[in-house]
Amino acid sequence: MPGFARLKERYDVVVVGGGHAGLQAGLKAALLGHTAAIVDRGPKYSRSYYAPKMDNIPGFPDGISGHRLLDLQIAAVRKVEEAVGYFTPARAERVERSGGEYAVTFEWLKQKHVARGRALILAMGVVDRIPEVGGKIDPIFPWANLGIVDFCILCDGHEFPGRTLAVIGHDAFAVRTALDLLHFAPKSIEILTHGRPLLDGVPEPDRSSLLEALHEHGIPHVESEMVGFDEIREQRFGVRFADGTHRSYDRGFSALPWYDQHQAIPRTLGCRFDSEGYVVTDDDCRAIADGTGEPIPGLYVVGDLRNGWNQIPEAWATAERAVIHAYASYL
Repeated sequence: MPGFARLKERYDVVVVGGGHAGLQAGLKAALLGHTAAIVDRGPKYSRSYYAPKMDNIPGFPDGISGHRLLDLQIAAVRKVEEAVGYFTPARAERVERSGGEYAVTFEWLKQKHVARGRALILAMGVVDRIPEVGGKIDPIFPWANLGIVDFCILCDGHEFPGRTLAVIGHDAFAVRTALDLLHFAPKSIEILTHGRPLLDGVPEPDRSSLLEALHEHGIPHVESEMVGFDEIREQRFGVRFADGTHRSYDRGFSALPWYDQHQAIPRTLGCRFDSEGYVVTDDDCRAIADGTGEPIPGLYVVGDLRNGWNQIPEAWATAERAVIHAYASYL
């Protein structure tokens, strides 16, 4: 039956995460004549799942939704189900390395299971931080799901020329994001700090230089807390503030730090992290050991979890490089 895989005693590759990178890694392993297990929480945990339209995917000149693209990748994996076990919804709990193989303990069908493989590919991705209103993240979901609020400048910046934009955030990253968005020639940009002082805690001289840049480009900010959103029927991002005011924008843009970079498992395996919290890898996506600076045998990190650009074509490329290296070196 669809979605019900049988766990083999051992695999050539175990993949933790079933977003675009993880699914491609499992498929590539099968195409190279090897077995793979994909341990996946489910498509809805992928960052692109709720993206209504993506224009940077090769082969889709009219764009494609993140949900549809994941469906197509899952269908491709199911065509090679004799080689690839797709375990979902499943949650990886821990990973151990012993005797030249990796053991991934995961919960699936309300039971504990262990998938063992000679190579391990971590493709768990990262999680966006969603603006909270009244202690909840739900209020902004409808605007995000319709693409009225965006999260990726590289994915959606081309849609901003002539638009009025609201950048949500208060720190240096939010300010730099607002400045970067100028490249796409929006009509105007405002920063919504959501009740926080702008550049709160940012040390000098960065604070002064960033404030000067905002002044130079005429980018104002609103420090009142956001209390609600409206104008969704008009396909606009309307924002209500605690001081009783209301502002309306063509688009919103979230410039908040990551909510979760899924560091727990790579930390237990001794991975090195860069200053932004991503796992450091070499060009073949081999995870670098924090202690020695050398690649960890048989361990690969692909997609948004590793250092690099957070783009779907890049995720596919990292999956390809990891599996090809494993094929050549371990399998």
